[in-house]
Amino acid sequence: MTFDKLDLIDPIAQAVREEGYETPTPIQAEAIPEVLQGRDLLGCAQTGTGKTAAFSIPILQLLYNQGLNKSRRRPIRALIVTPTRELAIQIGESIENYGRHTGLSSTVIFGGVNQNSQVNALKNGVDILVATPGRLLDLMNQKLLSIREIEIFVLDEADRMLDMGFIHDVKRLLAVLPAKRQSLFFSATMPPDIVKLANTILHQPVKVEVTPASSTAETINQFVYFVDKPNKINLLKEVLKNEAIRSVLVFTRTKHGADKVVRVLKKSKIAAEAIHGNKSQNARQNALSNFKEQTTRVLVATDIAARGIDVDRLEYVINYDLPNIPESYVHRIGRTGRAGSDGTAYAFCDSEEKAYLKDIEKLIKRKIAVIDDHPFPLGSVEPPAPAESSSAPTGQNRGSGSRPPRKAKFNGASSRRRSTR
Repeated sequence: MTFDKLDLIDPIAQAVREEGYETPTPIQAEAIPEVLQGRDLLGCAQTGTGKTAAFSIPILQLLYNQGLNKSRRRPIRALIVTPTRELAIQIGESIENYGRHTGLSSTVIFGGVNQNSQVNALKNGVDILVATPGRLLDLMNQKLLSIREIEIFVLDEADRMLDMGFIHDVKRLLAVLPAKRQSLFFSATMPPDIVKLANTILHQPVKVEVTPASSTAETINQFVYFVDKPNKINLLKEVLKNEAIRSVLVFTRTKHGADKVVRVLKKSKIAAEAIHGNKSQNARQNALSNFKEQTTRVLVATDIAARGIDVDRLEYVINYDLPNIPESYVHRIGRTGRAGSDGTAYAFCDSEEKAYLKDIEKLIKRKIAVIDDHPFPLGSVEPPAPAESSSAPTGQNRGSGSRPPRKAKFNGASSRRRSTR
């Protein structure tokens, strides 16, 4: 199927061509016709599947077909709520790109910055508003905007909203939104709390599920290293000796862990930055920009912060810490292998994380190939374990007497692998 088959109006079809797109992604092909019919939609899709265009294109077309209102006092007609500033900015850019010939106006509001410029944009009249929950409620409380005449409501990344504690903010918004509206609900996973929330928002929705939450992209090569926790940082530095890894997204379980990894990498002259909830909005945006421009080679992120990361042609993801929620693994590695391109995901698994790995493999219904020929095999470190940032230990290998850890042949992705344990 091509975009020509989706019955797009000329202003939007022209913009899509100018963006260089000819073939819609699966979620776009399924969702756009349904949204154009005015139906509520439940979309189960990860970031990177093209879901932003799946809702922004039909919203633009629906509003355009209803006619333009140039009055500065015109009501906001479409509201898109998303959990992070990064996602809000990306959605805003997509709406501007696809709607450049429609005459419709849009703006993005988010916290962490002065509100004046955002308020001024609202005063000039806005058709489509993209917002994070906190700033949206703040401006509503100040009587600086109203959502009582919204015609189309989009809740994006609903599961991440729940993770970030925004669920109560969402419920406060729902209490103000008009009952008669079209609602679009997107979530990468559908745990019970999200299903319950979707049921309160949607009316007889059509469900579009292009990538089941339990699956991982076939284009992603997945490998696991078994390594003692104190040796993870040494293994990471060893992996980064592979010059083919020009940029890599590294996931840690905690904000403190992310900062610690960055400190050690910088000491080794490896350009690295962290992105997590304790960083200011500007710091997070700068780190993401540096990573996209490849001035920063390694971006270390926590799960919540990483949801806003959308980097074209990202080839490598490393799970420095395995997540205790297996669905999070799917989200993490989904940052690579997009749009049919190849991607590689490495996981560092210590002895305490083997249960997490087992849960992940059960979810994705496949065994992850093991790279066992590396300098820091599991059992190299004898208790008590040294700190993560210490130099490589000189303890005993299992069954190897007092010899230091062997320096096996190792060059990242080309190391000897085995697929079973």
